[in-house]
Amino acid sequence: MHQYFDQCGRSIHLQGIPAKIISLVPSQTELLFYLGLDTEVAGITKFCIHPPSWSKTKTHIGGTKNVHIKMVRQIQPDLIIANKEENDQRQVETMARDFPTWISDISDLESAFYMIKSIGTITGKENVAKKLIENIRKQFELITPPSTELKVAYLIWKKPFMAAGGDTFINSMLSAAGFKNVFAHLSRYPVINMDQIISSGCQFVFLSSEPYPFKEKHISLINEYMPDCKVLLVDGEIFSWYGSRLLKAPDYFNQLRKLIKDNN
Repeated sequence: MHQYFDQCGRSIHLQGIPAKIISLVPSQTELLFYLGLDTEVAGITKFCIHPPSWSKTKTHIGGTKNVHIKMVRQIQPDLIIANKEENDQRQVETMARDFPTWISDISDLESAFYMIKSIGTITGKENVAKKLIENIRKQFELITPPSTELKVAYLIWKKPFMAAGGDTFINSMLSAAGFKNVFAHLSRYPVINMDQIISSGCQFVFLSSEPYPFKEKHISLINEYMPDCKVLLVDGEIFSWYGSRLLKAPDYFNQLRKLIKDNN
């Protein structure tokens, strides 16, 4: 029997390397694929769109916040991988009574690395996970530091507007990319209004591609109130996914900064 601790301080016990895994988190599902756990992953959510082959072939057990627990029980997983923020607490607690459930809690790059290392260890892919972390670290060292401070409001939702606050993984990625989050003094994902965005002093408004699917039409909406502000659509997966997709983040950040520089 092996004992492991998750990022919420909970302990789980496993007989050995899990042969049937359910992932309730899209970014962690993609990580499992990167680690080479194809046959082991028995269930994923409908939002686990990467890799596309898994999205089409793996058993869908509902959404991140509305898991079909009956389907989970039918699968009888050896391990469930969840996340404190992305999944419903009561549902996770219900599943954890019957199945070993490892819960991540990610707020910055280091906690993402801890998650990657831990899942690698639990699934017998420790060496692959270690190399992945090393590669991500090397990539983040290639981010070009900004010559001037760039103040950004990062919006994740419309009706009402919601922004990324200071204690989020998105905030940590904004900082790594060389941007200053104008709503870093607020917690989690605060509801804000247009007056707050205008008075924030932001030079840029980033409209995330998820969870709300902002489109080009929303740029003009912001510009009606802030004609001198640069409004950009940004890749929400890059800013908020904390698994193997982190390999792609530094190059994206450098390209984004270059785009901003070339258009100023």
